[in-house]
Amino acid sequence: MTADAYQPRGLLIDGRWITPDAVATLYSPYDGAPIADVPLGSAALVDRAVEAARNALRDNRFDRPARIDVLEAAASALRTRQEEFARTIAIECAKPIRTARAEAARTIDTFAFAAAEARTYTGDMVPLDAVPSGTGKVAYTMRVPIGVVAAIAPFNFPLNLVAHKIAPAIAVGCPVVLKPASQTPLSALLLADMLTEAGLPPGWLNVVTGGGPEVGNALVSHADVNYITFTGSPDVGWGIAARAPRKRVRLELGSTAPLIVDRDSDWETAAAKAAAAGFVQAGQSCVSTQRIFVHAGVAAGFRDALVAGVAKLTVGAPLAEDVDVSALISAKDALRVESWVNEAITGGARADIGGERIDNVVTPTVLSNVTRDMRVQADEIFGPVVTVTEFDDFDTALDLANDSRYGLNAGVYTSNVAKALEATRRLEFGSVYINDVPTVRADQQPYGGVKDSGNTREGPRYAMSEMTEPRLVTIQ
Repeated sequence: MTADAYQPRGLLIDGRWITPDAVATLYSPYDGAPIADVPLGSAALVDRAVEAARNALRDNRFDRPARIDVLEAAASALRTRQEEFARTIAIECAKPIRTARAEAARTIDTFAFAAAEARTYTGDMVPLDAVPSGTGKVAYTMRVPIGVVAAIAPFNFPLNLVAHKIAPAIAVGCPVVLKPASQTPLSALLLADMLTEAGLPPGWLNVVTGGGPEVGNALVSHADVNYITFTGSPDVGWGIAARAPRKRVRLELGSTAPLIVDRDSDWETAAAKAAAAGFVQAGQSCVSTQRIFVHAGVAAGFRDALVAGVAKLTVGAPLAEDVDVSALISAKDALRVESWVNEAITGGARADIGGERIDNVVTPTVLSNVTRDMRVQADEIFGPVVTVTEFDDFDTALDLANDSRYGLNAGVYTSNVAKALEATRRLEFGSVYINDVPTVRADQQPYGGVKDSGNTREGPRYAMSEMTEPRLVTIQ
């Protein structure tokens, strides 16, 4: 197996590592080398995990000071073991090592923010005595755990997006059953291992690896799961919500993130940032810059600068220190991205750079002359491809950006304050970034989208609110 890759101890259920009968060999997306043998869970093991979580919640032996201690210990341990986590991320999902280090660093912040919020998170006073019938009464709300959390995580940020589900749950006292992505379970299992060492009591985190049809479906349909947090594709996410109408289902889904570059903007900086933002982790990010709309007056200069920046990106093995772009997560995805690019070119688009596939690597690609119905423009490509479209007036650019079933992040470059304010009013997105690319997420922000991009806001404080219920208490 690949050196430096974490080798799983089994499935974590009720504080014990369980070795099931079935295992699957995990292979590198970059070169196909075997990485590790991963245990495969089952519906029966999901039952055991949910039961352990339910019992942990019932016993209620994990009070707030202890939860804060675990969160702070996790942040400290992550800081000490940051390189170990980064290498695990890079190996299992072909994320360039420098980008993997950034993810590990962000995960430290995620746990630290959760610990800080856990210290002060509380309910509200309710002024019942504001009306005569409330005279002599004191009322307040408690924030109580919603129950057992089923966390279904994606492959593209296999550590930090897992932390965004686990850390808020620990902060408010919700036990978790986690299903990591099938291609990237190692980071999650290593994190679970570390959390048990940090003092997390049995039952509060249970990890069952395996595929969606077996493990994921068992979690979604389980009667004792109260809350489902899912990050992934819209079709799967909305399917989960349809199948679990009585549960609280929170979805963080895809996007075709637009970037608007107006004539009166610092378009040179926009081009330089877009040359990176469209290709981080081979474009496999929900907020990867995909659709770029540039004013016709600066389009030629912007395109030249963008292509020049993309040409400087280094493509290669994920553990190489100088690599910017590596493989897509699977051969299927690499072939899909290649086919979408070729389909666009056949339909009249022009490849200004890139468009080649070598095994699971697709070279960073810039396409011009695209139309709204091409899949590279209409759908989330989740690959290292950006499109460039010209516009003549700012209102048209806003309409073009909104012309999508997605609404996660949008970026706008302009030096006109009135245009900036108009963009924040009209753009139908969860976040609007003025004079920045849309490939942005701060771990403490309310992060999420509208339309087919989801129905939630993540970030420790915001997730903690969704993982709790207000309980009114009155005292006469």
